[in-house]
Amino acid sequence: MDVHESVLQLIGGTPLVRLRTPAGGSAAVYAKVEFASAGGSSKDRIGLRMIEKAERDGLLSPGGTVVEATSGNTGIAVAMVAARKGYRAVVVVSDRISREKLAMLRAFGAEVVVCPGGLPREHPDHPVNAAARIAEETPGAWLAAQYDNPANPEAHYLTTGPEIWRQTGGRVTHLVSCVGTGGTISGAGRYLKEVSGGTVEVVGADPASSVYSGGDGRPYFIEAAGHFRHPETVDDPWPSSYHQDVVDRVLPVTDRDALLSIRRLAREEGLLAGGSSGTALAAALRVGAAAGPGAVVVVVLPDSGRHYLSKYFDDAWMLRMGFLDGDEDGTRLADTVTTDESAPPLPYLPARTTVADALAALRAGRDGDAPAVLPTGPCPVGPGRRPTAPELTGSVTLEGLEAAVRDGGTTLTAAVGERPGPPLPHFGYGEPASAVLAELDGCGQDTAVVLRDGQAMALITSSRLRAALAGLPSPPRAPATR
Repeated sequence: MDVHESVLQLIGGTPLVRLRTPAGGSAAVYAKVEFASAGGSSKDRIGLRMIEKAERDGLLSPGGTVVEATSGNTGIAVAMVAARKGYRAVVVVSDRISREKLAMLRAFGAEVVVCPGGLPREHPDHPVNAAARIAEETPGAWLAAQYDNPANPEAHYLTTGPEIWRQTGGRVTHLVSCVGTGGTISGAGRYLKEVSGGTVEVVGADPASSVYSGGDGRPYFIEAAGHFRHPETVDDPWPSSYHQDVVDRVLPVTDRDALLSIRRLAREEGLLAGGSSGTALAAALRVGAAAGPGAVVVVVLPDSGRHYLSKYFDDAWMLRMGFLDGDEDGTRLADTVTTDESAPPLPYLPARTTVADALAALRAGRDGDAPAVLPTGPCPVGPGRRPTAPELTGSVTLEGLEAAVRDGGTTLTAAVGERPGPPLPHFGYGEPASAVLAELDGCGQDTAVVLRDGQAMALITSSRLRAALAGLPSPPRAPATR
């Protein structure tokens, strides 16, 4: 009978699927569809390998607890393997992961600990630190520590690499994979280099702002890929699971390119893949176009789009984050404000800004038409850089700050982050201006942030929207009361 003894035998062994590529001398591009694995991602391989190695090494005993910090997929893999083997699983995640991943973790019986996103590496509530603390305080617990566990790249060296070599008949010339923990590209890449005598080129794909490809580490919207670096992080070691000597080059890919790539992949190829798959795919198509018709490019698609149905495949979410252009035949936010790179940088106040400086910024105005309210966030964003939506965590108003100083509730030298107001609502630049105005009126707000590709490009007021919809010039801002 064609049967399996347990779900663990359904891990790995994923197929290659040839993708249609643009005409004009592109290489053959094959997708390694890792979402065909039992738990839905490439992390199934390392979840099983790390736990079984811990068992052999005497680090994990029957009835024990597996603890891990994760962006979701490794946690799902660990929870699935733990369920089959009878272990308790405690998974620590950021509050920025998709709700589908949270639901899957709980479906497998994992206890989920949610930590705030965007914290510096040294913060005690950073997921990695929280997981280490839980493991230390829990009797019989073992910390998987995927970022530095040698079983992570080893799993891909022993399974993913050999599968690709066998499936292509040894014809693979390029491997393209995202870099997250670095395990997939390091393990599979090392195997393919060794077995091919060094002829296979290993290419990393990375979110454009990730530090792996030379970005500044600011937040991005692709889960389970890249390396975020908080500006207040002091020591930022890269995972030891990432073997940089294996990777020949790393290509940056914008969030927009990644997200539009997976949406096309679903609608043109019938393959529903996750965000990091879009990053890898966009890079692989660039590699294939340059490599020519004789090359065979294999791109690893790490997980399923089912994990992101409420985000990347939701038109409303994509439009709200500014990744879709909207209906160009109607009046959009983009038609009422400047949302391209020529726009002046958005006024933004890091939490450490003094009240005195915040008051000066609020009173100065912007182009004579700035509202007397500014967004704030927990960290600086660097000169000239536009904050992303996750960085807009609060706001301050001229009226509120002046009243606080006048009433003795704060001082001019205090930081605005000590008493921020709620974050300003945000809208995508492609959204209909009339719908945005109705939503602002409905929630009693006057000012909002306009996003393009997840970045804050401009501020918009309800009065300006009304004027734009009526075909009138924008009304001047009333002078601030001092």
